[in-house]
Amino acid sequence: MSKFELKLPQMGESVAEATLTTWLKEVGDTIEMDEAVFEIATDKVDSEVPSEVEGVLVEKRFDVDDVIKVGEVVAVIQLNGDVEVPTGDSKMESPVSESVEEPVTVLENDMAQTQKAVAVPTPNFSNSDRFYSPLVKNIAKEEGISMEELEAIVGTGSEGRVTKNDIMAYLENRTTKDAAKPVEAPVVKEVKPVEAEVKPVREVVEKPKSAPIPVGDGDEIIPLTRMGKLIAHHMIESISTSAHVQSFVEVDVTNVVNWRNKVKNAFEQREGEKLTFTPIFMEAVALALKKFPMMNISLDGDKVIKKKNINLGMAAALPDGNLIVPVIKNADQLNLVGMAKTVNDLANRARNNQLKPDEVKDGTYTVTNVGTFGSVFGTPIINQPQVGILALGAIRKIPSVIETGQGEFIGIRSKMFLSHSYDHRVVNGALGGMFVKAVADYLEAWDVNREI
Repeated sequence: MSKFELKLPQMGESVAEATLTTWLKEVGDTIEMDEAVFEIATDKVDSEVPSEVEGVLVEKRFDVDDVIKVGEVVAVIQLNGDVEVPTGDSKMESPVSESVEEPVTVLENDMAQTQKAVAVPTPNFSNSDRFYSPLVKNIAKEEGISMEELEAIVGTGSEGRVTKNDIMAYLENRTTKDAAKPVEAPVVKEVKPVEAEVKPVREVVEKPKSAPIPVGDGDEIIPLTRMGKLIAHHMIESISTSAHVQSFVEVDVTNVVNWRNKVKNAFEQREGEKLTFTPIFMEAVALALKKFPMMNISLDGDKVIKKKNINLGMAAALPDGNLIVPVIKNADQLNLVGMAKTVNDLANRARNNQLKPDEVKDGTYTVTNVGTFGSVFGTPIINQPQVGILALGAIRKIPSVIETGQGEFIGIRSKMFLSHSYDHRVVNGALGGMFVKAVADYLEAWDVNREI
């Protein structure tokens, strides 16, 4: 009977591994072609992995929270109906586990684990503001690393995260120090360098902690999701990194509204896509970035990196209340039709957790539509390492003074606010104001006779 090995697919050039978050099928379940078998998560994207064949799931080689490398076999599917479902734990043991280890080694390992378990309590990761991967958590638990030690490790990963190499280097250094210490306690106390060794721990202890919040009867405790923790960390990091200032501009978008109402049905019939306001706004932002390229930058220490490509991040709300920012690559090279198709595609796949990791990276500027939820304007937080983000307010019909060659009169106009947050370390008020004004000018000058 033939079997098919379902492997973790390549999810992007920069992604080498992912964490298994959920099994959607159990051993013995029938699987249809293109039906999702399990869910995985990277730092920014949750994705479902579908089966390439029809059959029955007979083997699961990883458990939830395991870290899997791209190309590794995650599940085995029987291709015909005559299936023998294995009993017991279906996770395959590696060949190493089948080898016979020497009794002395096993005894030493058991004693070491027992000592660690007695000496150090299990780390409580829920009290930490840092993100730790399941792999790092498992190593910390197995090696008896306390939460204070873990917090003191300097991470070399993205956003200062502790990687496997970081924690293994710490363990090697700690083992070396322990081996070099004399057996007798009095000698250890007399060693002068001990103050330098405990300094990182003392720094962690002195780190201010938020006061515990009392929980009353009937209160519900809802743990943050993995993505929720990442977003919270990213927001706090941005506030502590960038000097946020805002500029607000009110825009008359009557011409845009009237033009869209006139062409949206014909556009949908011809292109098979709905024409929303978002691609129009994205086009305006892309043109403004071309006019003011110093808004399309990042700050690295004391160096400014001027980006060649204009990659617009488009903040999208997810059904679970979290937020994700798919990126429109080379947005300035798209016409309105191409922009509309790209916006709709990314928005739909974002809501269905079908984005690829490469589709949420390398953004150079971000746009968020707070008007979707009725907000008139907002003060958005910059998406690091960018230096600006634009919030689109709700479009409202309001009475307004209209200037004409025959005089001024009151009329009903469609207006909205643009809220521009920018990093005052590198973007001064003049540039921040001129940029958002350029977006407004482009929208107000919209040609009502424009062809689609």
